[in-house]
Amino acid sequence: MGFFGEYRATRRDERELGEGVWRRAHDRFKRGLDRYHQILESVRDPELRAAAVPLANELADLLPRVRAVCMEAHGRAPSQTQDIPHSTSGYLSDVHRQLSRAGNAMAQTAEALTMARFTAQGTGHAGPAGAPGTPARNSPTRPVAGADAAGAPEHPESSSAGVGSIRRRSAVVAEYVAAAEELMASHASSRF
Repeated sequence: MGFFGEYRATRRDERELGEGVWRRAHDRFKRGLDRYHQILESVRDPELRAAAVPLANELADLLPRVRAVCMEAHGRAPSQTQDIPHSTSGYLSDVHRQLSRAGNAMAQTAEALTMARFTAQGTGHAGPAGAPGTPARNSPTRPVAGADAAGAPEHPESSSAGVGSIRRRSAVVAEYVAAAEELMASHASSRF
């Protein structure tokens, strides 16, 4: 995207999301999603990649939903500061809390992918001698403390356990986004 494209996108974001808490909640979620995709690009383990790509698509599908909640919240209670706008029964504070949780859970999902990537690298999945997780040709025949029988380091979490962690965390992200949507829907007639 060129300079003018970025400028237009920034102006659109300012108009639709403001410059306060709703914009910050949206941007936090987007940064976590971008981080997940950056990490995914470096995943070489086929099993992990096959599981992480569909989750990346599911998480990406949440971004327009987060944006819609933030746009609607900004429309009801515009925010240009870091203070959460006042609302009847404090529901906007609850919406912001769910959006913040979604952003934090998104960051944790990216972190879980990072950990699973390192675990997959260390378990010795296909690689030349001397590569991380594969024993060298002249390695001793007896196991080393903290290593399995082949000499590869033991890891408490397998690649499939890492995938499970990523799935659980991505499900939590979706729950928080759905909770924010439900809060907005239940207060549809409220302006503030």
